[in-house]
Amino acid sequence: MRLPGHPHVSVIAPAACAEGGWDLERIVVELRQARERWREAQQRKREFGVREFPSRDALQEIASALCSGLFPMRLGPTDLCQEGEDFYVGHTLHSALNALLHQVRLELAYQARHDHGEARSIVARAESIVHRFAADLPRLRVLLDTDVQAAFDGDPAARSVDEVLLCYPGVLAIIHHRLAHTLYRLGAPLVARILSEIAHSQTGIDIHPGAQIGAAFFIDHGTGVVIGETAVIGERVRLYQAVTLGARSFASEADGTLSKGGARHPVLEDDVVIYAGATVLGRITIGRGSSIGGNVWLTRSVPPGSHVTQAGLQHGQVEGKVATT
Repeated sequence: MRLPGHPHVSVIAPAACAEGGWDLERIVVELRQARERWREAQQRKREFGVREFPSRDALQEIASALCSGLFPMRLGPTDLCQEGEDFYVGHTLHSALNALLHQVRLELAYQARHDHGEARSIVARAESIVHRFAADLPRLRVLLDTDVQAAFDGDPAARSVDEVLLCYPGVLAIIHHRLAHTLYRLGAPLVARILSEIAHSQTGIDIHPGAQIGAAFFIDHGTGVVIGETAVIGERVRLYQAVTLGARSFASEADGTLSKGGARHPVLEDDVVIYAGATVLGRITIGRGSSIGGNVWLTRSVPPGSHVTQAGLQHGQVEGKVATT
């Protein structure tokens, strides 16, 4: 039989699992008690008939629809022809944006309940966010075209831009990031974070939706790449697998909890290349046109045109520049 409200989740009828002796009555009671203890510790009010959070499953479907709306002939249905392209895009975006509106409303309602905000403006705020997001989609498509072209130009193994869009995990990750970053800026950070984590689970590439990334961005191979919330990346930047753009340290409040916010991730200027396994930490600047070699651990800024390697760091030199501390 199906669980009520969960058409895809089946449960075995009690008679079918009598042999197991699962003692489900006790387990269900103890799980309820555990939930209640957690909610009490978090000072959560009990909500009846109300979903408190945006749905990851719903947002996964929305993300897929948005991707196919942006690239209908390559990420859309197999039977789509160009004559029906506009109709398909309009219909797909209409459904996806209405579904997104519901998820944004859930986030704003969640914020209002826990931050004691004004609940009456939730509908208008959600509509404003999604309207502005929708209006930005043509700009995002143009920006994503530069990312696809950068991947094709930057990889000699790529045979076509279509192959890049269909097969490259870095391209999938940046599509999700461009969508998520727009929502993050517009005031839906939880929905944005879920969209980013969907791409993370699919590609192994972890880009926080707060990161600012310029045009023609290319992540080659990609597995293990981490880009932190306050990272700022210029145009025509290329990263390889297992690169980390992270924070070096975290400020703490008087009670020992970590301070939220604050610029703590690197700035990469235009035309920077960072090779596999490199770790770049802290609010440092990698100057324009620089290259950072594989497996380098870097915690200080380097000027434009620098070439940083493990051997150079061990000898206190950056190629063409004098290394500074």
